[in-house]
Amino acid sequence: MTDLIPVRRALLSVSDKTGLVDLGRALSAQEIELLSTGGSAKTLREAGLEVRDVADVTGFPEMMDGRVKTLHPAVHGGLLALRDNADHVSAMQAHGIGGIDLLVVNLYPFEDTVAKGSDYDTCIENIDIGGPAMIRAAAKNHAFVNVVVDVEDYDVLLAELAAHDGNTTLAFRQRLAQIAYARTGAYDAAVSTWMAGALGETVPRRRVFAGGLAQTLRYGENPHQQAAFYTDGSARPGVATAKQHQGKELSYNNINDTDAAFELVSEFAPEGGPACVIIKHANPCGAARGATLKDAYQKAFDCDRTSAFGGIVALNQFLDAETAREITGIFTEVVIAPGADAAAVRIFEEKKNLRLLTTGALADPRAAGLAFKQVSGGMLVQDKDTGYVAPADMRVVTKRVPSDAEMADLLFAWTIAKHVKSNAIVYVKEGATVGVGAGQMSRLDSALIAAKKAERMAEALGLSAPLTRGSAVASDAFFPFADGLMEAAAAGATAVIQPGGSMRDDEVIAAADKAGLAMVMTGMRHFRH
Repeated sequence: MTDLIPVRRALLSVSDKTGLVDLGRALSAQEIELLSTGGSAKTLREAGLEVRDVADVTGFPEMMDGRVKTLHPAVHGGLLALRDNADHVSAMQAHGIGGIDLLVVNLYPFEDTVAKGSDYDTCIENIDIGGPAMIRAAAKNHAFVNVVVDVEDYDVLLAELAAHDGNTTLAFRQRLAQIAYARTGAYDAAVSTWMAGALGETVPRRRVFAGGLAQTLRYGENPHQQAAFYTDGSARPGVATAKQHQGKELSYNNINDTDAAFELVSEFAPEGGPACVIIKHANPCGAARGATLKDAYQKAFDCDRTSAFGGIVALNQFLDAETAREITGIFTEVVIAPGADAAAVRIFEEKKNLRLLTTGALADPRAAGLAFKQVSGGMLVQDKDTGYVAPADMRVVTKRVPSDAEMADLLFAWTIAKHVKSNAIVYVKEGATVGVGAGQMSRLDSALIAAKKAERMAEALGLSAPLTRGSAVASDAFFPFADGLMEAAAAGATAVIQPGGSMRDDEVIAAADKAGLAMVMTGMRHFRH
């Protein structure tokens, strides 16, 4: 392949006109002939630039509401012809086809149209046909043709032309081609995903995933792993859409843990009162409601002060100065909240390594979506866990009925357990976690670990007894035996919430009655692997 190729003729056809005029002027200044279509040509002419309509090149006007304008041999021949192939050159001369050395195209805004909730027919009309066809043709012929699909690459293109006296290198054209194919691939993925949803196809034969690079990360979970952060273009509030006010770039683990924290705190609507979650290694080590954000943070912190060091704090309301000052009492990696007042931001500015993210709103915990997990040779895909159990859905199965206070704590514990790695056991007292057992191979071990943590914190706080005394306990899945339940009772729990569904439910219920526990079953489990 020839390395340096001159750019003499360019076709510009874009939906997003950002930077178009400046690009056109720069290309014209290098005596590059400009071809264009429709609105792009109009924009360039209004800026005083000389432009030739593609319709003049093809001999056909734009037709069918613009559906047909570039699908013509005069365009695709100019993009696909091999300049070093005598037969191709002869065909170009015989049919009056001029070479196109540069294609600048960005596609109809299909993704934005879907995001706006447009109807089916409007979405269909915003599926670009000519654009992807030209992009793929130019990218395939990158030995001779440059293709630019992103506005942010305009300056990169101009720098390349300036560096090589109006030429581009093969390596440069190859990079552009890779970006171009990724763009058309992502575009087709968006169309196929939307259409599957529109048709009610929950398990399509083929599923395509795409994302845009948001950040090249220093490393992955460990320093020897390369990593990057890609976003899917959705507007869901969270770590991907948040504004970072200060601190160094988020790491792979920061992003993973911050997402876990924000998804959990979003379960607690602001109108229900302040709530705080502290996450460590994707598991909550403390969560609480409080009279104020500061109160909620202190209660969450007191669940497991050891694990909270270097953790992620998520809040469900605007961060205030008093809470900010309290959070800075220990080393914290990230704080994420819907917003923060100026005084809180100033306090955090004194902690250069602490990252503050604001999202503008909480995420909707009931919003449908997909969750993915890669396995060897494939991908597991499932609906996000949006399961919700209201008090009316609970079934009391013991002789003793939970009190109103116990029921409130049971519901809080159940919400937290949904976000704890299985096997999950969560003790809650007065709207705050007081013991969390996560990710153990047996439910008994999770109950033991959570109770042991509570004992250790009671000693650290100078309490006469662990806060598990008089607590409510949640189990993310059923108790297969009564042993885990009895461990919770020994820790001082008085009420239990669990899905039920074990072959030994009767034994577990009988054990609860014997221990004087109140127990409710939800009929829904929340495994989280």
